[in-house]
Amino acid sequence: MAIVEEVAGDLLVKQARVASWSDVGVREATLVQRCASRDEAACAELVTEHQRMVVQLAVNLLGDRDEALDLSQEVFLRVFRTIHRFRGQSSLRTWIYRIAVNQARNRHRFWRRRHRNDQVSLDLHVAAHGEFSSRMGQEPDRLLEQKELGERLQRALDRLPFDQRTVIVLREVDGLSYDDIAFSLGVAIGTVKSRLTRARQALRDDLRTERRP
Repeated sequence: MAIVEEVAGDLLVKQARVASWSDVGVREATLVQRCASRDEAACAELVTEHQRMVVQLAVNLLGDRDEALDLSQEVFLRVFRTIHRFRGQSSLRTWIYRIAVNQARNRHRFWRRRHRNDQVSLDLHVAAHGEFSSRMGQEPDRLLEQKELGERLQRALDRLPFDQRTVIVLREVDGLSYDDIAFSLGVAIGTVKSRLTRARQALRDDLRTERRP
């Protein structure tokens, strides 16, 4: 595997809980230690377990599968270069989420500096529940209505600032807890909740505007 071979606001704001090695578990701690010692089998195991999650997150944030696959390579390179510093401050999965979000944010800024359109190809409903056409027993009008709703939602998501879009994806698509989102974004839980509130309100306002004749 290419990756393995190359590597071979204030006191009232509740902060994200800091985990310890005891929270991580023996198997995960052992896997981390083996990866830190450049055990190729362990590195391959880690990639196998988390690659799908990383790619899907990157697709949702960047809207381009080729870009997402490229970004996933960067994420795992970063994982293996820094895994010796992992001390169980979160679950391994959440720690990888944090790296993936940071890499996606850097890519997003790179695009903006070059005046690339700020777009994300994310249909929240499809991402969470699968393709509409695969559902049996539903009336065609109902399917069309759901598809149109998904398209309106996608356009609204396209217009969200990156940080708001990210918190929506982590919470509504990936189902992360507030603690895990806070750690992934490097912010307080209060900040996560306020971003979610603003993002949801922006989506409601945008969708309401689209429905007007």
